[in-house]
Amino acid sequence: MKVKALILVGGYGTRLRPLTFSTAKPLIHFANKPIVVHQIEALKKAGCTEIVLAVNYKPQEMIDAMKKYEEKYQVKITYSVENEPLGTAGPLALARDILGADETEYFFVLNSDVICEYSLDELLEYHKNHGKEGTIMVTKVDDPSKYGVVVTQDGKQGEIEKFVEKPKTFVGDRINAGIYVFSTKVLERIELRPTSIEREIFPLMARDKELYAMDLKGFWMDIGQPKDYITGMCMYLSSDKHLRENSQHFAKNPEDGSYKIINESTVLLGENVKIGRGAVIGPNVVLGDNVTIGEGARVTRSTIFESAHVKEHALVKSSIIGWKSSVGKWSRIANDTVLGEDTHVSDEVFVNNVKVLPHKTVGEDILEPGQIVM
Repeated sequence: MKVKALILVGGYGTRLRPLTFSTAKPLIHFANKPIVVHQIEALKKAGCTEIVLAVNYKPQEMIDAMKKYEEKYQVKITYSVENEPLGTAGPLALARDILGADETEYFFVLNSDVICEYSLDELLEYHKNHGKEGTIMVTKVDDPSKYGVVVTQDGKQGEIEKFVEKPKTFVGDRINAGIYVFSTKVLERIELRPTSIEREIFPLMARDKELYAMDLKGFWMDIGQPKDYITGMCMYLSSDKHLRENSQHFAKNPEDGSYKIINESTVLLGENVKIGRGAVIGPNVVLGDNVTIGEGARVTRSTIFESAHVKEHALVKSSIIGWKSSVGKWSRIANDTVLGEDTHVSDEVFVNNVKVLPHKTVGEDILEPGQIVM
């Protein structure tokens, strides 16, 4: 049995700007590895032999970056480059000759914005057991009125009856988690044109009783925008997946007490991280390679990318600090602030819910939320 996969990595990543001004969204690190690599690892465990990346934005950057991961995980990675955005179904038609070749029976489709436990081997087994064309992984939400709800026959996982977009009255609490497995027969339904799999293909499959839903276990988050990226990071750092896979990278409190780590298992360290005396780190912090935290600094609920520097007595809270950026002494960075690559906040400055584009310097307080420094 051959199993392949297609990952939708074609978007411009506008919601994650200013980070995506520097690199393609799937290559942005989440928990110290590219977002797309989390998915490649899961697909490899589920038996995938070939993964197609459906690319539209910065294709050569993706190709160059993936070479080492292709070798590391021993999977064949091919690229389906779109000349125009093809939506969420068109890329399947564009890659038809790859997905339907070599006696392939099944293929996964993943949205590159999603971070979760994945459980792809269980999804494939469930799909094979019911024998229909497709299975959608679904996840429960507290407020289904914000989403498109997947309605099944009995309110549980099973045959999908219909989809209801942002229901005003309760029809269910399960939504599309952006992870699918299909039998190759589904390719006959999809034309090579811009097409939405959610709005155009899935309703027809449900009408024909060829589409099932399976409940996702554990956490789930679409991390395609900064606020959700930070929330997803916190969920990941408290998940079983993180505890299983990253124990060698958990921060540890030093024996000499020179700095303090709060909730060690939720602080993830890259290589060559330096933390100054009196600093307090955590909970829910990811520090990338070559990050420096100055004396007396405080970092909580934040990601700090490679080679960034948080200087003495600064505070970083609920924010993302980009590559090679710096936060000045006694400064305060808070409330979903995102510093792009090589940005610098001067000493004693307060930045509140701001996006700073790459290669900029912030020299004075920005207190009104939602501003963009260009």
